Amino acid sequence: MTFLRNILLYIIMLGVIVTLHELGHLLAAKLFGVYCKEFSFGFGSKLFSHKGKETEYCLRAIPLGGFVAMAGDTDNSLETKVDMPDLPEERTLTGIARWKRVIIMMAGIMMNILLAIVIYSLMILSTGTYAESTKPVIVDVLEASPAEKEGLKAGDMIVKAEFENGLSITPDSYVELISFLDVYEGNGPWIITVDRQGEKITFEVTPEFKEDSHRYMMGISFSNQAVEIVDVNIFNCWKYGFKYALFILKLTFSSLMTLFQGKNLNQISGPIGIYSTVSQSVELGFEYYLQLIAMISINVGVINAFPLPIFDGGRVLLLLIELLIGRPLSEKAQNFVMAVSMAILLMLFMLVMYNDISKIIMGG
Repeated sequence: MTFLRNILLYIIMLGVIVTLHELGHLLAAKLFGVYCKEFSFGFGSKLFSHKGKETEYCLRAIPLGGFVAMAGDTDNSLETKVDMPDLPEERTLTGIARWKRVIIMMAGIMMNILLAIVIYSLMILSTGTYAESTKPVIVDVLEASPAEKEGLKAGDMIVKAEFENGLSITPDSYVELISFLDVYEGNGPWIITVDRQGEKITFEVTPEFKEDSHRYMMGISFSNQAVEIVDVNIFNCWKYGFKYALFILKLTFSSLMTLFQGKNLNQISGPIGIYSTVSQSVELGFEYYLQLIAMISINVGVINAFPLPIFDGGRVLLLLIELLIGRPLSEKAQNFVMAVSMAILLMLFMLVMYNDISKIIMGG
């Protein structure tokens, strides 16, 4: 029963994230009058369909994605191709202004970010309070601590924190800094950059694990007023939800940048790894499951912003190139770029599957 429950929650999570992403494309396309033949969750054989005024809404057999079949969308597969020669040009994706096409392509990403903001906002509302934070300025450095040994001083403002694996953050607040440092797993020093009276100085500090607090610490303290607990209501929770989503977005970008540097490749997870994470979050409680949905939704949005034509960000990049050169790329050039994108995606897929299977074997 536990396995079936986790599978169901996994499908629900994917369904919510993918459906809202594709809904963003659909709503933006309809806003600009683009004909949408089908709106689908999943790929493969149809399990269920409902014909609307113009669009067919479908549930398909393989719940690992989704699509909107738009007229004039020449970059999609045969499954999503719309062949309607009598359709007016202004009702096709290629027949509208390029800035409108950019909005349609970006709408899915925006829906993913919006989903995370809504989840975080409602979770913050449920607690009734939120910790508003000031800048991460060091007030005191403990004697004989790792921070003192390396030369950190009171008055230093931390402007960047980085782990040995390349994961980093430029914190806007004390809470952001502490939240980031809490994900440290005990490997290597912290690379801390501070602003000391206008001068940027970088230190390598190896934190010490404190048994009483079960945390790694470098021996610095901040003002008692560094965090102000504010009351949250239905009106202001959205502001704080947006702030927290922005923090997770920054952290996600930082994580992905380490991958481009060839670091942490073994941390990439695919469908199997995500299912495992869902299972763990469910055991911890519904709140953690909701947090996972929000976090993966942000990840889906960020990945779709990649400048590869198979993703929304890549298609926006092609549109920007068209704007610069004043015409669409040649069919030969488009086919080449798409082939390269598919090759990169295939390698990424093989890597995530290898990582997922390796973790299962090592775990067993």
